[in-house]
Amino acid sequence: MKLLYGTSNPSKLSSMKEMLKGMNMEIIGLKDVNIDIDVEENGISPLENAKIKALSYYKLSGIPTFSCDSGLYIEGIEEEKQPGVFVRRIGDKYLNDEEYIEYYSNLVSNFEEPVKAKFKNAICLIIDNENIFEYDEDDISNHFLITSIPSKIRKIGFPMDSISLDIETKKYIVEFGKESNKEITVGIRNFFKKVLDN
Repeated sequence: MKLLYGTSNPSKLSSMKEMLKGMNMEIIGLKDVNIDIDVEENGISPLENAKIKALSYYKLSGIPTFSCDSGLYIEGIEEEKQPGVFVRRIGDKYLNDEEYIEYYSNLVSNFEEPVKAKFKNAICLIIDNENIFEYDEDDISNHFLITSIPSKIRKIGFPMDSISLDIETKKYIVEFGKESNKEITVGIRNFFKKVLDN
């Protein structure tokens, strides 16, 4: 089956292709279907944003489409001040990778470090107008620690990896390579297997 991944982030497309490698599906990107627009993500949760993007790109492409979204939740920050789905948007400013690293490393420097955090992830898959599947359980979320001291290593499109540490090893996530997504990979593969096998 050919599935369109509704993201304009080439790093995320590459990462998803790696996660779903060996499954009976071909993951294509927006450029493969000549779509060059960013959908406005105005939902208040990762699942709402994933659905907004999936529906928009499905209508534009006419082929089965899925999108993902994340929200950042940091321990010790009041609920109303959590970044949530506005991870890269601070006020009216959209943060590039370096601004992102600077902002969040400064933010956690006000707490006892490292600070526990998680990306709550969500996915929406649209096969057709009658078959829409949504998922945001904890097995596709990732838990980690944030530090105010960034790694010198950068992974374009994944700035948090340069200031986040693995909970067990305290090693920078950016140093892990493919291993950093192992738990999420299992959850996402299980989601597609369950949906597409039915």
